[in-house]
Formats: sequence, structure tokens, C-alpha cells
Amino acid sequence: MGRQQRKGAIGRRTQGPEAAPALDSTSLLRKAGFGARGWPKWSLFTALFLLLSTAVPYTIYTELDGRFPLGAERLWSAPLVLGCVALLTVYYCSDGLRLFFVLKALGYAIPRRRLAPLVFINLLVSNLTPMATGGGLAQVWYLRREGVHVGAATAATTLRTLLASAMIFVPAPFLFLFLDALKRNPLHGHWTFFLGAAAALYVGFFTLLLLRRGWFIHLLDLILRLLHRLHLIGAPRLRRWRFGLRREMIRFTVALRAFRKGPRQAVLLALLFSLLFLLSLFSFPALLLWSLGYAIDYATVLGLMTVTTFIMYFAPTPGAAGIAEGAFGLLFAKLVGQADLVLVILAWRFLTIHLGMLIGVPLSLHTLARRNTNA
Repeated sequence: MGRQQRKGAIGRRTQGPEAAPALDSTSLLRKAGFGARGWPKWSLFTALFLLLSTAVPYTIYTELDGRFPLGAERLWSAPLVLGCVALLTVYYCSDGLRLFFVLKALGYAIPRRRLAPLVFINLLVSNLTPMATGGGLAQVWYLRREGVHVGAATAATTLRTLLASAMIFVPAPFLFLFLDALKRNPLHGHWTFFLGAAAALYVGFFTLLLLRRGWFIHLLDLILRLLHRLHLIGAPRLRRWRFGLRREMIRFTVALRAFRKGPRQAVLLALLFSLLFLLSLFSFPALLLWSLGYAIDYATVLGLMTVTTFIMYFAPTPGAAGIAEGAFGLLFAKLVGQADLVLVILAWRFLTIHLGMLIGVPLSLHTLARRNTNA
């Protein structure tokens, strides 16, 4: 099936009786919370993100009696700076290209010059919203302006996230069984059961959703009807939620099947860049620790970062702030001296999150100011 045929097929499925009316860019922007009434909420999220991001490092700092760790100047060495620049380049490029090739597998193509705004808008918005819920919607809004249908854009951002999360959720429980650094952790026994159960539910949910979509639609319909009978939701909300949930499930399964049947090269490249994105993301702590003189094994760092990121998926705070620093500190405490741990946490979060958010601010403002020619 050619690209235009797949594009038409996806368009028909997402524009049929199960789909919502077409949304323009202004409507999507309002749904993302960027309207005039949304600024108090964004201000609150920003303040919460900053507060929680500094809470854990400050706690460790107070444990050091207010002494700044010795050897911090090593984080400004030329080899480390050059290594960070190279790793950041791989990190940002692979982040954009994984979405680019997911879209291509679905039959859509956008200019590569549009990837940078997609990457940094996502980094900014997702880290200012609980559970990273806003980043995908912001990317859908941007893709809509580039001429990608709302249904296809939603499916692409969902599949992009699913590919990366599957690469994290599947190996996470096995790491607790075989990684020595995790076996020595005092929380090992409790986390092993939790990780195994969560990973099994995650993989099982999406497998059954793909194979038995009708079961989930029927189950959710029963749950919503029960909530309505208990007077917890009204009739208008019942209709809206039933429609929205059914639409999103159908969109997801249709898009996943279209992705699997897409051009093999595009599918393989989407998988490759998803893996490269995670490897580059997880490599920052190794680079920092090596610069501080720690002879830590690279595979150990990858394993610990896989578990850290897994925990971050369940964080209700904006950008997993507070949770990310806390999980990192707990998992690396046995391998890194307390005096260096605060430095590594601050540098790791700055390189992987804060720097991208800072770049995302002017890019987002510039994108918002652009005349909407596709709405």
C-alpha cells in the first residue's frame, strides 16, 4: 500500500462516525491550556516544578552541613563539556527523528527543519504538566499546523511514547533480579514485586487492547454507566467520555496496525532512533560520574537509569520533579559518595530536562507568534 493510500485510510478511520469533529489549531491550543485563562495554572505548575526540583538536592546539601562538594570544577573540564555537547546532539536529534519516522510509517512526512520545535516544545510543556500530559497535545497542535490530520498526529505521538516506554517497562523487573547494584538496595524486595506487576499489566493491557479491543470498550462502557447510576457523573459527561474513550481506543489500534504494516525501513528507523534516544538519555550520568573519577560500569548505569525512568512514569508532579531526584539519589547512593551525589543530580537534571526547557521557551514563543496558515 502506497503512502497516499495509507494516509487516506488513516484519515477515513479517524474522520468517520467514531471521530470527533475536526479541530483547528486554535481549538487545540485552547485544549492544551494556553488560552488566557490557562496562565495561572501554568504559573502554578512552573513554581511547583522549580520547588520540587530543588528540594532533594537541597536536602542532600544540608546533610553536608552546607559545604559545597570538593572537585566540582571537574564538571567544567573541556573533555566533559565536549562530551556533553556531542551527547546532547544525539539526544535531541534522535528524539525528533523517532517521531519523524513514526509519522512516515503512518504515511505522513513533515520537513526535517520542523523537528526542532517539536522536540523542544515537547520538552517544555511535558515537564510543566503532571504525568507529562501536555507535551503530546502540544505536539499534536504543532503537527496540525503543519498539515497533519489530528487523528494521525495523536496516533503518532502516542506510538512514539509507547515504543520508548515498552523499552523501559519490559526490562525493568528483570534488572532487579540480575543487576547486582539493585540487589544491594534496601528497597529491592518491595520494588521487585511492584515493577513486575506494573510491567505485566502494562504489556498485557496493550496486547489485549490490540487483540480484543471490544472487551475494553465494553468494560469501560459498563464502568461509566455505573458511575452515572451512582450520580458521580452527569448524562452529558457520560456521553462525552464514552465517545472520547471509544474514539481514542479505535484510533490507537488502527494506527498501531497501520504502523506495523508501514514501510519496513521507516518502522525499523523509528525503533532504532527510539533506542538511540534512550541510550543517549541514560548515558549522561555515566559521563558525569566518569568525569568525577568514578570507575562505574556503563551497563550498571544503564540499568539504574532504566529503573529510575520507570519510577518517573508514575510521578504525579510536573516533570517528575522531586520524584526523579529522589529515585536517582536512592539508586545511586551506594555507588556515589554523598558529597558528589548532589552535583551529579543537579547536572543530570540540567542536561536532560532544564536545558531543553530553556531552549523551548523562545522556540515556543516564536511558534505561537507565527501566523496560523493551516488552521
